[in-house]
Amino acid sequence: MEDRKAVTSVPINELLARRWSPRAFDASRNVSREQLEALLEAARWAPSCNGDEPWRYLIWDRGRDVEGWQKAFDCLSENNKKWVQNVPLLMLSCAGSVYGHSGKPNRYGQHDTGAASISLALQGAALGLAVHQMGGYDAAKARASFGIPEEYTPMAMIAVGYQASPDVLDQETKEKELKPRARKPLETHFFEGAWGQGVHF
Repeated sequence: MEDRKAVTSVPINELLARRWSPRAFDASRNVSREQLEALLEAARWAPSCNGDEPWRYLIWDRGRDVEGWQKAFDCLSENNKKWVQNVPLLMLSCAGSVYGHSGKPNRYGQHDTGAASISLALQGAALGLAVHQMGGYDAAKARASFGIPEEYTPMAMIAVGYQASPDVLDQETKEKELKPRARKPLETHFFEGAWGQGVHF
């Protein structure tokens, strides 16, 4: 994989620094079933409120289910279709809104599903896979196409595969791919003691 390691203000774990969301995927390389199982196992062991595990994932492996993969692909935005055409494995994360053990509303379902998805993404990075989560898709179309129950909210489409050279991309997408990685300063998002008060070290 191309080295796009995060430039951090202090050292962080190597796996966290290496994880990023490329758009250039190798259309000739599939994700093995063993790799898929490891990704799902990593997501399965994510933390969740009351241990409810509110996440559900739909999975489409183009090598095994071309029709299903195409239906998922058809839900994507036009910009995402330009690069996802090379992706061998698509997933859709869905967050439960009701606790399974009590039937009461679960306001933490989306948070917990995000935790499961980042666990999956980090496991992907550990396996040498590229994982890219997307909000650019038609959630209503996905719900109708795949029979997603009302109590589950479609969250993110997830592309999984092997990274390729940016040269496989159209020029506009290639420019996005090569843009330097960046994050806002810590004080923008992290407060200590009261809202708006930055953390001092």
